[in-house]
Amino acid sequence: MSRTPIDITVPSLAGKRALVTGASDGMGLGMATRLAAAGAEVVMPVRNPRKGEAAVAAIRRTVPDARLSLRTLDLSSLDSVAALGDTLREEGRPIHVMINNAGVMRPPTRQTTADGFELQTGTNHLGHFALVGHLLPLLRDGGARVTSQVSVAARRGSINWDDLNWERSYDGMDAYAQSKIAFGLFGLELERRSRTHGWGLTSNLSHPGVAPTSLLAARPELGRSTDTPAVRLIRALSARGILVGTVETAKLPALMAATDPAARPGALYGPSGPGNLGGRPAEQAMYGPLRSAEEAARVWEASERLTGVRFAAAVGDNS
Repeated sequence: MSRTPIDITVPSLAGKRALVTGASDGMGLGMATRLAAAGAEVVMPVRNPRKGEAAVAAIRRTVPDARLSLRTLDLSSLDSVAALGDTLREEGRPIHVMINNAGVMRPPTRQTTADGFELQTGTNHLGHFALVGHLLPLLRDGGARVTSQVSVAARRGSINWDDLNWERSYDGMDAYAQSKIAFGLFGLELERRSRTHGWGLTSNLSHPGVAPTSLLAARPELGRSTDTPAVRLIRALSARGILVGTVETAKLPALMAATDPAARPGALYGPSGPGNLGGRPAEQAMYGPLRSAEEAARVWEASERLTGVRFAAAVGDNS
């Protein structure tokens, strides 16, 4: 089945600095390529240097004059996050666009980060929370737009406050949903606090719908030696143009949220096709689990406590 091409226009980003997590493959690589083609200098923090170098080479095949900066980052280690923050703050260059895209999904058994957090909540949410906190002065200097990538999994579920770290029980999908709900609540609370305290940045959310990315593919480092049945089905549907998106279309909601002058702070962007699984990107109704400002404040306070990163300290005031 043929597809009608889906794309968006990314405005000129000449003179801007953009940071994309998870830029070494899949959607993140596509985002970094488009940002570089629009003239941005793209900072690419990656966990695997070899994959990062291959990604840089791939971008330069498409955008020969791309301005790229490869950095080391393991979001599952707060020390690694802090080290990148220290390095970029020492450079002192404003960040104008930040897309928090990296993530892990559904390890078959409970795993933990270097700091002892359940892997999905620790990587998808707490690692990004700490990274934004460490980079807050640079984001303020750039009047940045921060876009945080959530998931259709955040449509339902809740924060497991009685067992936040999934120590007494573990369900991979529920833990994944929690990580994305917490991350979405953080992104919306970041927007509220920026307005309240005059931080000068804006924050919104995106989700990619469903596409044949590497999230559910074989990941030996997660204890998954073969592709999941889910990703095999998604690949088959995507190849036939049925219901779901492609890796190429899945990157578009985040790019729209991060760069479109009309994209609204505090809004959610995703595919507009049936079930919001694929199709052209557009603003969408906010997911129910993300609507509570009280829950968002609770997530923020817990995240500061767990990571030791306080945003007031990052901006040098007591707000």
